[in-house]
Amino acid sequence: MSLESDLRALLSRVFTEVASVNEPVDAIDPQLHGSKHADFQADAAMSLAKLLRKKPRDIATDVAAKLEGEALIESVEVAGPGFLNINVPNSALEDRLANLAQDKRLGVPEVTKQTAVVDYSSPNVAKEMHVGHLRSTIIGDACARLLTWLGHDVIRRNHIGDWGTPFGMLVEHLLDVGESAAAEAFSVGDLNTFYKQARAKFDADEDFQNRSRSRVVLLQAADEETLRLWRVLIEQSQHYFMHVYEQLDVLLDGSEFVGESAYNDQLNSVLEELREKGLIVQSDGAECVMPEGYVNRDGDPLPLIVRKKDGGFGYAATDLAAIRNRTQDLNATRLIYVVGSPQSQHLQMVYAVARMAGWLKEPAVAEHIAFGSVLGADGKMLKTRAGDTIKLSSLIEESIVRAENKVREKNPDLSAEDLSSIAHITGLGAIKYADLSSERIRDYVFDYDRMLAFEGNTAPYLQYAHTRIHSMLRKAESAESDATISIQEKHERLLALQLMRFPDTIAQVESSLAFHQLANYLFELATAFSSFYTHCPVLAQEDKAIQQSRLALCRLVATTLNTGLGILGIRTPDRM
Repeated sequence: MSLESDLRALLSRVFTEVASVNEPVDAIDPQLHGSKHADFQADAAMSLAKLLRKKPRDIATDVAAKLEGEALIESVEVAGPGFLNINVPNSALEDRLANLAQDKRLGVPEVTKQTAVVDYSSPNVAKEMHVGHLRSTIIGDACARLLTWLGHDVIRRNHIGDWGTPFGMLVEHLLDVGESAAAEAFSVGDLNTFYKQARAKFDADEDFQNRSRSRVVLLQAADEETLRLWRVLIEQSQHYFMHVYEQLDVLLDGSEFVGESAYNDQLNSVLEELREKGLIVQSDGAECVMPEGYVNRDGDPLPLIVRKKDGGFGYAATDLAAIRNRTQDLNATRLIYVVGSPQSQHLQMVYAVARMAGWLKEPAVAEHIAFGSVLGADGKMLKTRAGDTIKLSSLIEESIVRAENKVREKNPDLSAEDLSSIAHITGLGAIKYADLSSERIRDYVFDYDRMLAFEGNTAPYLQYAHTRIHSMLRKAESAESDATISIQEKHERLLALQLMRFPDTIAQVESSLAFHQLANYLFELATAFSSFYTHCPVLAQEDKAIQQSRLALCRLVATTLNTGLGILGIRTPDRM
């Protein structure tokens, strides 16, 4: 257990003893907070005051008296209306630091393994990936990395848009320009031009319109040649997507592509099963399900359309088929959808219908990991100066170029090879950290200068802290990997306490998938290390025992930074 967990368990036991009354008392879970005056501040007396008919401060005084003599408590005092300021002894910190240093999981306990499906990124075939795909891809990648690191079985899904009426238009345009010309356009990432050309022809040419509509019929009828051409579009698009994913350094490797079309042969059985369970109702000629609690602006029940009145299936049917597949065939118990917040109602209705159908039932849960938009300096959606949507590839390339200039200024003696490698790591890290350090439900402003700064809550600041430690370890005449960590100074204590928060932080993030919690923890750890580095000499320390202790403490900080940033999908260079 972590230090905080041990403290909470101790406080819960003592509060329960103090609250011993004839009537039952709910489980007491004292919350621990940071404090300027102590290692921890606890508050549980407030919630017991009404039950015990005593003043919170009197309850806190009783608890403080019972805590005296506990091995985990050095001192405790009552503060304010009923808070407890608690300090732990150095010996408790040292014991736990020794355990952390020997534990590859840094104090994070083994998990009860579950199968999780993470649905993220989801670009559209024959369309370029743009800044709007940034957050889903980065947040989804962090979800997959975290759950994999914890030990869960993670199945990644990239639910690409690869079906629908536009493909009649796209296939006909492919025939007009030729497959080699289309392949060349896709290879240089010029999907938008291909799509716009097809759209312009469709809008202006009646013959092309008729051919496109006929091609949709052939596609839906599984015409062999039409399917072949459709697959050409998909394969070329996937090659382009993979280029972007490699640029962004995410886990997607192509095996996760499971588009809308993958569920085509399951849609009729989804509808039939919903019918058999009495869930289908007719609404304006469409076949729908009416999940309870969803109404339109007029207060009428809001339908989830499974099959449209023209006989075609929409997104809802595909999403329901995906849930059924993921829970019944893949045996997943945690379904994670990393999708923008505007899709919240649609997804909640899909989850509700899946529960009504019995496809989504305990222990399986579905979670919408919603996120806001990426804004420009003007507070509006991030676009080019010409008003176009920014390509994701261009965004990445620009960050790496700017990072190279920053790194060159800081370290002009780097070789060209090292400069290129470090700039790549720094530029990508800056983009990912700027996204993940923001509360995901909120919009955030994309600012190269801020995110690439070596000061403040940025990836380069954290990466540089990691680099500084490795520089010290290289310069040290010797650095014993099993050296005992001894806590003597204030800033050593503060750094040790921060290190011990890692397991609880990971537990919070596993539950919430709010990665700003981990980012903020890492920033606070790097800040605590900076204060330690300023006030506690390491290489200049003449006492070899103290020097080895501090080097071991630094090594543990580096390991924690590397692990935490790795979960966020951010690499840590050994030099910058």
